[in-house]
Amino acid sequence: QPQLGESGGGLVRPGGSLRLSCVASDLILNHYYSTAWFRQAPGKEREAVSCMIGADGTTYYDDSVKGRFTISRDNAKNTVYLQMNSLEPEDSAVYYCAAGYGTPLKTTWRGLAQYDYWGRGTPVTVSS
Repeated sequence: QPQLGESGGGLVRPGGSLRLSCVASDLILNHYYSTAWFRQAPGKEREAVSCMIGADGTTYYDDSVKGRFTISRDNAKNTVYLQMNSLEPEDSAVYYCAAGYGTPLKTTWRGLAQYDYWGRGTPVTVSS
């Protein structure tokens, strides 16, 4: 059974940075798979943060993180990253990585159903 495992979360002060990693097991992150990061704050629904299309490297970002977060992928290491800079308290949440077979569109990448595999999440707390 393919698995995704996130790491890199923690407590950081406002304005600080974190880099999240997500390693895939029993799943090859090649050009057939697109990968994404979602987050869920307490009492809120899970929301899409960023996506990278496996076929061509196209990236999408939610407006709330555009210019501050960067998604990247190292297929040789079977790992997806989320570099988060200029963190704000509103970024506090559990962050999940996801992988899905195929190519989400600009209008569909935010949908949870686009992704077949999910990690268990890593918590990020931004607080002074």
